[in-house]
Amino acid sequence: MTTLLKLLVWLLRIVVFVGLFGLAIKNSGPMELRFFLDQAWTAPVSVVVLAVFAIGVAVGLTAALGVFLRPQRKSGHEPHKHNGN
Repeated sequence: MTTLLKLLVWLLRIVVFVGLFGLAIKNSGPMELRFFLDQAWTAPVSVVVLAVFAIGVAVGLTAALGVFLRPQRKSGHEPHKHNGN
């Protein structure tokens, strides 16, 4: 059962990859991003989407970094030790 599930997961991954790859190929036309002070950047749509996704991941990881690096707080009480009496 486990191997069948792994096979289905890999088939789903392949289908999603091929679909997204086809979408990226179809949307490879140039896109112009206009910034302030009359600056512009021309790149394929797929590159712009990938860059925005990467920036979003970086911002999300930076926001979560405080949770991951926060030292673990010790609880205010020690477990009670029994001396056998």
